[in-house]
Amino acid sequence: MADRIDLTLTVNGADHRVSVPPFARLLDVLREDLRLTGTKEGCGEGECGACTVLLNGQVVNSCLVPAVQAQGAVVVTVEGLADGERLSSLQAAFLAHNGAQCGFCTPGMLLSATDLINRCPNPSDDQIRDGLAGNLCRCTGYAKILDAVHTAAADTGAPR
Repeated sequence: MADRIDLTLTVNGADHRVSVPPFARLLDVLREDLRLTGTKEGCGEGECGACTVLLNGQVVNSCLVPAVQAQGAVVVTVEGLADGERLSSLQAAFLAHNGAQCGFCTPGMLLSATDLINRCPNPSDDQIRDGLAGNLCRCTGYAKILDAVHTAAADTGAPR
């Protein structure tokens, strides 16, 4: 068995080449190798959603994805949502509605909500709840997050 595996992947629009242990998780590559610490490790079991990223356009729990499955993939993390210093409309809405309190769940919520709005530009409350299912928040009670997603969805003039 090889000590390390070479991977190439595109993260937030930038190409990266990393050498990782065979059983590394995508979460570990993002946080440790690429120093993108916005993606959080909560439970390590795919239950909390803190590690949510987009992998080839699909919402995934990066704690459950073996890094080798990201070979040649396109990954978007929370750091990739903003345009430089300009927040996405969703990030701005989370701030405006206090949708982030402790902030630990926020990266996963933002990626799941981004995916939802891209698939369903005008989601209902039920669609938002379904789209965010699997992302646990212990601080906000979810109402502020729902308000933020509605605001961002209505803001069709700003990039998401």
